[in-house]
Amino acid sequence: PSEDMITLMWSFVVSIYSIGGLLGSLSAGYLSVRFGRKKAMLFANIPALLSATLMGLSRLCGYFEMIIAGRLFSGMCGGLCAPLHHQYVGEISPRKLRGFANSTSSFFWSLGKAIGQISGQRELLGSQTLWPMLMASCGLPALVQLVTLPFFPESPPYLLMHKGDQDSCRTAIRQLWGEGQHQADIDDIMKEKATMKNTKILSVLELMKEPAFRWQLYMIVILTATVQLCGINAV
Repeated sequence: PSEDMITLMWSFVVSIYSIGGLLGSLSAGYLSVRFGRKKAMLFANIPALLSATLMGLSRLCGYFEMIIAGRLFSGMCGGLCAPLHHQYVGEISPRKLRGFANSTSSFFWSLGKAIGQISGQRELLGSQTLWPMLMASCGLPALVQLVTLPFFPESPPYLLMHKGDQDSCRTAIRQLWGEGQHQADIDDIMKEKATMKNTKILSVLELMKEPAFRWQLYMIVILTATVQLCGINAV
């Protein structure tokens, strides 16, 4: 193939991650409500492990299409985990630590990118023989989460607001925060549940048509597009 075709294919390999991220983020809301935050995060490990398997075996099988498919699945995992992590960590954290807990996602996103950039050096895993191992390394965090997350309880607000199971909610709170009086936290969740009953949940299309949220939506789209267009992915 020509040099231009090779450049086009590698550009497609890089950009298809965003397509997978779009698909994953669009399904994150449904999965978190239908199956719960914990099960949705466990489900997100499936595309991550598929991605690691496809990209890790691509050189052995001799098909570059496996890298493209692996990047697509990797993007789906990222699109699922980005909102689910904020939601789950925020809901299982005590109120005084909730802001700090939610900020950990940005730190670990940056840490993961730094580790990937360092590991990709030719002296480490960026050589012609070891690059499949580098691309398959994305399955390690998914494997760790798949093994450890089942030992964590479901989100207490989800158990109470969506399942109506106050006993399981109380058990989850005690497992997360220890023994003590947590009735005030349960009352706060009940108040939020009562408020949600009078609030209409909007779809993506309805949100885009709602005048009250139009300027906020414009700001989010512009900021996100600016980040993507500033060259960070190219770097």
